[in-house]
Amino acid sequence: MYPKQMIGHVTLGNKMRRAVWNVVRLVLFRPFGTKVFRPWRIVVLKLFGADVAWSAEVYASAKVWAPWLLTLGKHSCIGPHVIVYNQARVTLDDDACLSQYAYVCTAGHETGMTNNARKGLQIAPVTVAKGAWVGTRAFVNMGVMIGEGAVVGACACVVKDVAPRTVVGGNPASVIRALDN
Repeated sequence: MYPKQMIGHVTLGNKMRRAVWNVVRLVLFRPFGTKVFRPWRIVVLKLFGADVAWSAEVYASAKVWAPWLLTLGKHSCIGPHVIVYNQARVTLDDDACLSQYAYVCTAGHETGMTNNARKGLQIAPVTVAKGAWVGTRAFVNMGVMIGEGAVVGACACVVKDVAPRTVVGGNPASVIRALDN
């Protein structure tokens, strides 16, 4: 589990960058949905600072909050309708996959006696290691590391690191079994 970092607020510059990205995403990214336009979508992400391998796949319906905080390895995939809410870095290593409707969240608010959204924003990166697969509609919380070759089952809620070569599922996610080598 990565340590959480507190940030006071999101800067005006960050908000402006996000606004420009949202317009570009709607006009130059989302409408280009077929496989023919996969390289085009990679170019658009790279123009906004993403570190993306040319063999990666990002579906046009995916929503990336901040491409400048995204790293995608060779043959990695962000599937249809995935939400990557990345106020901190999100990394998908080679051959890692986020299946349709998965949600990766790198930010939250400090909790305490009073539940107040004005409290400090906490952020922590998320990494999906080589060959790992996050199933459909799964939620991956901030600071989590999905280990190499691990599988996160459909609709799982992952709040702790997932060991390499294990299958997890449920809410909260727990180990179902180890994978054979």
